[in-house]
This record gives sequence, structure tokens and C-alpha cells, in this order.
Amino acid sequence: MTRIDAKFAELKAQGKKAFVAYVMAGDPDYDTSLEVVKGLPSAGVDIIELGLPFTDPMADGPTIQLAGQRALEGGMTLQRTLDLATEFRRTDTTTPIVLMGYYNPIYSRGVDKFLIDAQTAGIDGLIVVDLPPEEDNELCIPAQAAGMNFIRLATPTTDNKRLPKVLQNTSGFVYYVSITGITGSAEAEATDVGPEVARIKDSTDLPVIVGFGINTPEKARNIASVADGAVVGSAIVSQIAAGKPVSDVLAFVKSLADGAHRA
Repeated sequence: MTRIDAKFAELKAQGKKAFVAYVMAGDPDYDTSLEVVKGLPSAGVDIIELGLPFTDPMADGPTIQLAGQRALEGGMTLQRTLDLATEFRRTDTTTPIVLMGYYNPIYSRGVDKFLIDAQTAGIDGLIVVDLPPEEDNELCIPAQAAGMNFIRLATPTTDNKRLPKVLQNTSGFVYYVSITGITGSAEAEATDVGPEVARIKDSTDLPVIVGFGINTPEKARNIASVADGAVVGSAIVSQIAAGKPVSDVLAFVKSLADGAHRA
């Protein structure tokens, strides 16, 4: 059982929905980023999604793209991202970390080496948005053999014919992208999301977490009420981009987490 599996079992026993927060590793700089990440669990975050900066983030909207650019310009690399996770693990051995990004940096490092290093750093799961199920032998299956969850995205365009393929080797949870398009580009609506979550849950026992287009505590509560939890990324990254103090960023995160936990 991974930390992700254990967290969902714990939440289920408590009758609570999950709140997942995304932040870009190294944004706006390594030290500030580490301070934010260290503060997330106390702000109510159940699972941390740690963005891996990449030069060509095709699925990300302007907010996340700019965060990645700031991180890269500040010297953030895959190794530094793993270093940040390692540092976090010195004081927190229970909060799950999902590394979210693109395949190129992992491929460049070498899959076998990456998996050993990621596991050592305390990474629990991977979301690699540009690796389709047809490429599962590249990373998904080796990652699961190494004891890491491989989390797949389902979208409004994932029809019933495609869904079984998407779910085939997925573990940890299913990440349902509530809107078509890039991150931060529209707002999620529970009335649209609910039937889609139910459709996915008809085909899997995994938790279904909904992300994209969630930017207020009320929205987090509404979306979590029709799913197993909610993910917020761009709205948090926007607070960091605005130069808010870490305490203010974490207070905002807590308001979102409180919203999801009220569902």
C-alpha cells in the first residue's frame, strides 16, 4: 500500500473528501517553494502535487507555464525537484507526493535511474501527461513495479470506448479533468462533473479526483461533493506569482481545503 492508498483509506474511514494542492517546484525560488510545500499539510492538504518544471508544458495554461519558466530561470531541475522532496520528507513521512509533469526530463535521466532516485526522495506517484496508455511499458509499468502509483487523466472527451484503456494500468486515483482545454482556462461546474465522475466510477474502484477550473472554497466544496476530492493548482500558483507572503498563500490554501472537506 502506497502513501496515496493509505491516505484515501484514512479519508474514507473519516467520511471526508480529499483536497489535493498543486504547486510548481522551485517557484518563485527553491527556498520559498520548499517553505510553501512544507506548510501545505498543516493547511489541510491531503496530497501534494509537485510540478516538475519543463520548457514545453503543452497541457498547462499561462499561469502554470509562467511558474515553470520562473522555476527554470531560478535553476530548478529534475534533481533539484527531487532534492526538494527529500528535504520535505525530513519532517513529513506521511503526506503523499505526486510528481506531475512531462516525460522528457525523465527520459533524459533514464527511467531506471529516475525511479530509484524518485523512490529515494519519497515520491509516491506520477502524473505524466504526455504518455498515453499505449506507452505504458515506457514508464507506467516500471513505476508500479517500483512501488509507485501511476495516475492517469480522464477528460470530458474520454468516451466509453477509450475509458477502459485509460483505466487499465492506473493506480492511486483517477484524475478527472473537468474541462476541455488547458489549466486555468475555465471554471468547473458540479452539474457537468457529477455525471462524468459517476460514469468513471462505474468502471473502477479507484477514487476519482477532479481538477482544472476550481478556484474558490465554494467551488472546491461543490466539486468535492460529486467526486472523491478536488485539486487546485492555478489559483494557488497565482497567489505565489503575485508575490504574496507564504503565510497568505497557505491561508488561501487552507480556505480551499476547508471547502473541500465540508463536502
